[in-house]
Amino acid sequence: MMPEAIFIVMIVMSIPLTAIITDHRRRMARYQADRLQDEIELEKLKQQNFIAETEKMKLELEKMKLDYTAEIPVNNQSGETVYLPEAVDGK
Repeated sequence: MMPEAIFIVMIVMSIPLTAIITDHRRRMARYQADRLQDEIELEKLKQQNFIAETEKMKLELEKMKLDYTAEIPVNNQSGETVYLPEAVDGK
């Protein structure tokens, strides 16, 4: 009679333990999914930032090219050196 009682108690106690373990696994899966979603969002922000920085660098390069060409002296018909207005303004 004693082994049967122990067996019944073990079966009864295994139900709450199974519920606790299952709940823990569900929570961990949910946390992992949330973390993965946050990582995806972070990668999207990094990509947007990279694109914005690249565009900014392209604009700066174009501005530098324009500034460089504006500083090149141009000889007009009278033979005197004239600088383009952009070089005089410093823009």
